[in-house]
Amino acid sequence: MESFIEGFILGLGAAIPLGPINILIMNSAIRKYSNGVAIGVGAMSADVVYLTFILVGIISFLNNGTILNILGTLGVVFLGYLSFIIYKNRNNEIKLHNEKTHNNILKRYLQGFFLTLLNPYTIAFWVSIAGYIVTKELNIFLTIFGMLCAITSWITLMPYFVHKTKDKISQKVSYMISIVSALILFGFALSLFIKLMYEI
Repeated sequence: MESFIEGFILGLGAAIPLGPINILIMNSAIRKYSNGVAIGVGAMSADVVYLTFILVGIISFLNNGTILNILGTLGVVFLGYLSFIIYKNRNNEIKLHNEKTHNNILKRYLQGFFLTLLNPYTIAFWVSIAGYIVTKELNIFLTIFGMLCAITSWITLMPYFVHKTKDKISQKVSYMISIVSALILFGFALSLFIKLMYEI
């Protein structure tokens, strides 16, 4: 039980901080709840990929300077792209109609998946988590299960709350949220770019 609880707390610590994924989830959930959840599920799917790599020992191959720099470069480009898309759609109405739901959900899922997969910090995070689990002699499966439960709770409840309060958000405020979201994502891209330049 201790392993599950510690995993749950670690999962909340990983999911809650304001980062690119949470910015993207909030920005999408304002207009459509399922879009926000799809981004979160995509991000968690990428986490599961790296978790699998840890379990089979591949993560040590990925955790080197060259691979991290390649992922970081792709991450900068993708973050910049998402920032541009949000800025471009800043005038979209909160209540959208006639969306191609399945295509839109898949698109959001892929955004969340690749944004997390291309983030070199994701690898560093899961490597550190693996070290933590081993050091504290926790049950790896219960710990990971606890983390996934926490992340699942966050990516379903947070966008639900955001979507349910959308009626209190005017079109002008929605416009400003899009602007701020685009700037924050661009800031993450710039920060990652500077870090890459510093390490090269």
